[in-house]
Amino acid sequence: MIPFTGNPLNRASEKRTDQNWIESKRHDPSSLVLPMWRLAPFVLGPEKSDSPIELGLLRPGIADSLASAGAPCIFLGLDGDRAVFALDVSEAADPAKAGPLAGLGHFREPRTAAQMASIKDAAIIGQAKAMIDWHQRHGFCPRCGAPTKLMDAGYRRLCDKCNAEHFPRVDPVVIMLATHGEACLVGRGKQFPRGMFSALAGFVEPGETIEEAVRRELMEEASVKVGDVTYHATQPWPFPSSLMIGCFAKAESRDVKADETELAEVRWIERSVARELIEGKRVDGLGVPPPIAIAYHLIKTWAFAEK
Repeated sequence: MIPFTGNPLNRASEKRTDQNWIESKRHDPSSLVLPMWRLAPFVLGPEKSDSPIELGLLRPGIADSLASAGAPCIFLGLDGDRAVFALDVSEAADPAKAGPLAGLGHFREPRTAAQMASIKDAAIIGQAKAMIDWHQRHGFCPRCGAPTKLMDAGYRRLCDKCNAEHFPRVDPVVIMLATHGEACLVGRGKQFPRGMFSALAGFVEPGETIEEAVRRELMEEASVKVGDVTYHATQPWPFPSSLMIGCFAKAESRDVKADETELAEVRWIERSVARELIEGKRVDGLGVPPPIAIAYHLIKTWAFAEK
């Protein structure tokens, strides 16, 4: 499975507007709370270990002692009958260094944590990170500038001044692997490490279909004209909150030219080379993204597809 997919929780969205039910679950001793400190989840175990990690889910009383008054607390869903929440504890000094969490674990950057966690825990990390991030960015109404307040267990914010409602946003992004015969097209962003190549990607614009976005982005970034576009898979990408829409695209030729404002380089790589890269080998100094990225899965699917 692709990381950040396969969330095991029942989101129970019908319960979000039931404030009494949410409050009872917030104080239920059987409920669990994931502390998020500056968007990093709490995980168990030593900080310097490279071993697989486990989420540091706490009982409500312990978690609440770490948060400031009014800190966002998001209902993530139900694990059976047990409620799971994410709580923003960013106002505290590093709570893993002192207090009730000292010696139990640490807060780890979410991208790294997701690579070391189980696929189910990675999905919970992604949901929690995206939701807390949204609340940190939307404390004021974009219509009138007044403060907004958290509603519906974290899935709505309301402006008391102009009554505008605001909901968590997800930005659609197409990420596509163009192919031509036995080769696929990859590019290196200017911010990428030297030798690191990935599938090309770009935001879907208003009034645009997924297929149109794929064709436009490939033309803009690499001057590649494509015909058929096929959907492969999606990935929630909580940095800050995108939906990566993975596609394959059939290029009409291998003529290519990188848009130097966005990319340092584009190139075609043969299927045999793509297989070696997916297997973790370096070929002529080239590398591909790790398995946390949907680009890895696009390249892998194509590289090992039956001809």
